[in-house]
Amino acid sequence: MRYAKIENNIAVQIQPYFEEGFIEVTDNVEAGMEKKLNNTFDYPQSYYDAIQARLAEKQAKEIAKASVLAKLSALGLTEEEVQAIIK
Repeated sequence: MRYAKIENNIAVQIQPYFEEGFIEVTDNVEAGMEKKLNNTFDYPQSYYDAIQARLAEKQAKEIAKASVLAKLSALGLTEEEVQAIIK
């Protein structure tokens, strides 16, 4: 088991030993996790929103790159010429 210091329902510090002001938590609890009403812990929604935003940004970049490659090929450039441009 591990011990967590909780402030405003957020685990702000995790440690392997008990200390005044810490509560016992399961091994999967990490700093930054939010304590739920049923005494379980999970990351706040903003954490998952940030992950989704990064994934969407990465996907948009991949789509834009594929579009650029298709347009360069449509102009008649060879694969080698296209690769030389994007490197």
